[in-house]
Amino acid sequence: MCQVTFREGQFGSERDMLSITPTIPRGRAMPELDLSPDALLTTTRSVRRRLDFSRPVEPEVIMQCLEIALQAPTGGNRQGWHFVVVTDAEKRQALGDIYRRGFAIYRNLPSAAGKLFADDPQRAPIQQRVMDSAEYLAAHMHEVPVHVIPCINGRFEELPIMQQAGLWGSILPATWSFMLAARARGLGTSWTTIHLFFEQEAAELLAIPYTEVTQAALIPVAYPEGLNFTPATREPLQSKLHWNGW
Repeated sequence: MCQVTFREGQFGSERDMLSITPTIPRGRAMPELDLSPDALLTTTRSVRRRLDFSRPVEPEVIMQCLEIALQAPTGGNRQGWHFVVVTDAEKRQALGDIYRRGFAIYRNLPSAAGKLFADDPQRAPIQQRVMDSAEYLAAHMHEVPVHVIPCINGRFEELPIMQQAGLWGSILPATWSFMLAARARGLGTSWTTIHLFFEQEAAELLAIPYTEVTQAALIPVAYPEGLNFTPATREPLQSKLHWNGW
């Protein structure tokens, strides 16, 4: 069996489109959903407004998802990843406070979701919904029952882009695999990075060795209020496709 870092508190869309209410009793693990690979890949949405804060997530389900995450590719087979899972209420409160301080900075950036495409009558309403749901998650982050922080060995801000790409490419696929596995088990997740405005403070809270390890994200995990996600509206492939050159 693969080993994962799972020591609580220690280191070792955009509107969510949902319509079906789960019938599994509280406290019982959700069976895997009957999703084809294509359906899984196209319906794993960022869930913010519809996370059920009152329903606990079973540790064994998180462990299953992390076991799957460890099958992701990793540069040079180094497997320098770690996953800090936080369920302690006081630490989630502290992480939520850090996240809200980061969100206050993010909200004022030109790249904030609500400001992107502000002059585009088609995109502006969508981006505003994204921003509204992000505001909601920030306000309630501490209530989400599980926080998962994927990490990778090393600090690499000053490294050449090739080495940075290899290191990020060794933790981001595993994190996405975790989120896909969570979706397959009826869980909702959202990829967030805003707490990284205060990464060192989060490291101190969770005893992560900041000078040796880089945090990649903070993934809130909870059962959603509904299961029927649908593919998101995306710009046409032709507008993004460059074949044999830009």
